[in-house]
Amino acid sequence: GNKTQLLKLLLLGGTCPTEPIIHSVTCEGSQANLQCGEGQVLVIHGADYGRHDKTTCSDGRAASQLQVVQCSSPTSNDVVAKSCNGKNSCTIPASNSVFGDPCVGTYKYLEVVYTCQFQTVTCEGSQAKLQCGKGQILVIHRADYGRHDQTTCSNLQSDCMLRDVLCSSPESIKVVAERCRSTSSVFGNPCFGTYKYLEVDYTCQCKYLKQ
Repeated sequence: GNKTQLLKLLLLGGTCPTEPIIHSVTCEGSQANLQCGEGQVLVIHGADYGRHDKTTCSDGRAASQLQVVQCSSPTSNDVVAKSCNGKNSCTIPASNSVFGDPCVGTYKYLEVVYTCQFQTVTCEGSQAKLQCGKGQILVIHRADYGRHDQTTCSNLQSDCMLRDVLCSSPESIKVVAERCRSTSSVFGNPCFGTYKYLEVDYTCQCKYLKQ
């Protein structure tokens, strides 16, 4: 179930300290504050609102509120992922009003397992600079060359250059995996007359993990 998946992710977290897997626990009635560093976005790997032991979030609670240890809200993953994925930070209440009440009378908690991915946005005609530390390699998770809103890379551009917000190059991730210049000659031109930009989400992994 959700608990097994969370434990597996936590065990994997120790294999590469450069990209930590973060485990957040928030007691019912409080708010989970998920945070990434500058230039990074949240990627939710697992979430569970309920109870799976008698010790977590047990301070000051009657024994009767801690007895049920097979309690899990089935909406946990979807709710947290929809609220937080792709954001630099996210606040979500650990409450029945958000997740429903999977075990009435039991004091619950919200567990979230997440990582932070780097995210770069490079305007058309510029160069994307993707960097990792020594002994690490880039792992590209998402790349898109096109336009999906009228505000990104909009400085000094006429309105007609920003209208097409359903523009995307299907070859983006393949191209980024090989090279990092954001020009139409590299990606093709998926929408003529529109000023485009390249979005890339990536993490840095230790070389030995990819061998």
